[in-house]
Amino acid sequence: MKLSTKQNITDLSVTELRSLAKCLTTYSKDCFLATIELSGYNEQSGYIYLSLDNGVCIASFAGQEVQFVVHNFEIGEEKFFNIYQNAVRYASI
Repeated sequence: MKLSTKQNITDLSVTELRSLAKCLTTYSKDCFLATIELSGYNEQSGYIYLSLDNGVCIASFAGQEVQFVVHNFEIGEEKFFNIYQNAVRYASI
């Protein structure tokens, strides 16, 4: 999976900016105890994401509602959650 970070916020499209706003709003409401380690744009999936220090990513595609994603790098699987606490529990297993 190729990940990239757009160089400037003005490089983001309107829908990507909406996705970023949704991710940041969700972070400030639900996930503020975790630290954002990385933010970026996945060119293959089109997701804007915030990667947190607890193993959870906040992600949004095309301005849609956020999803919480946990990557299991050992088996190459991504698991998607609608509820942050469920993603945190899964990431800690």
